[in-house]
Amino acid sequence: MSTWRTHARWTEDDAAAALAALKQSGLSVAIFAAREGLDAQRIYVWRRRLEPRTGFVELAPSTALDLRDASRGFEVALRCGHLVRLAERFDADALRRLVAVLEGQC
Repeated sequence: MSTWRTHARWTEDDAAAALAALKQSGLSVAIFAAREGLDAQRIYVWRRRLEPRTGFVELAPSTALDLRDASRGFEVALRCGHLVRLAERFDADALRRLVAVLEGQC
């Protein structure tokens, strides 16, 4: 059994292993934490300490969007799990403000 599952206090190695398991699981932090019997805040704290801070995790073209003005768009997955769907044309300043608000909730 991994030590991060049994240690009351995580070392940096424990946290890195837990974050790797989270990433591999493909689950949200909340679902992963509940499944593992962990406090989600512990994961968020360690993720902020160990992972470089960027506003975006992934930017991928998407054709599955339901948009009135565009047949294509983007899906932006933020670090904290929020998914933002955008039209092919969007206001970059508005997106920056939205990302700041959403990331501030994590």
